[in-house]
Amino acid sequence: MFTDIKITVPKDCGNAPKKRILKDFNVSLILKDYTTLIENIADDITWNIIGDEVIEGKSEFIKKIDELYKDKITELLIHDIITHGYVASAHGKVIGTNEHLHFCHIFKFTGASKTAKIKKITSYIISVTF
Repeated sequence: MFTDIKITVPKDCGNAPKKRILKDFNVSLILKDYTTLIENIADDITWNIIGDEVIEGKSEFIKKIDELYKDKITELLIHDIITHGYVASAHGKVIGTNEHLHFCHIFKFTGASKTAKIKKITSYIISVTF
């Protein structure tokens, strides 16, 4: 279904495990890899999509993923992933056949360890249709 998606991510310096987690997480959003998504979010996840809605809980999170990215996606471009302690961010662009979604996600984890789950996401998503 999504095997023809081009994925471009920045090279990781290798000393920030959360960068790898967030790279995989953002790719999983596009591929709708629910197993990886569920493994990396807390049970009480909160996802605030600015200007849209606030999603709470794993099941609502998965429902929202199904609503997003309905266009045929051809490319995911992640510009940067920044991590520090409990907080991280990623921004980039999802390219579809009829629209581009520019995004910035701010993540808060349950802790600073590399096994911490994502507890809160604040997303700024701008759709550009053509």
